[in-house]
Amino acid sequence: MARNVAIDPALLERAFRVSGERTHAAAVTKALQEFIARREQRRVADLIGKLEWDPAFDYKADRARRV
Repeated sequence: MARNVAIDPALLERAFRVSGERTHAAAVTKALQEFIARREQRRVADLIGKLEWDPAFDYKADRARRV
């Protein structure tokens, strides 16, 4: 699906060079993939210290049952 998007030419050229991709479209796709991955990682990192763990859970015992 083709889209017309106004992108700063200097940014596009820089992304093209640093990505190592062969086309501008591939460089933009890779940039978007990395942007999404970074944001998703940040959301996971934001959960650190916010989750409640069951103190009765024994992860070592759980591993032993799988063997």
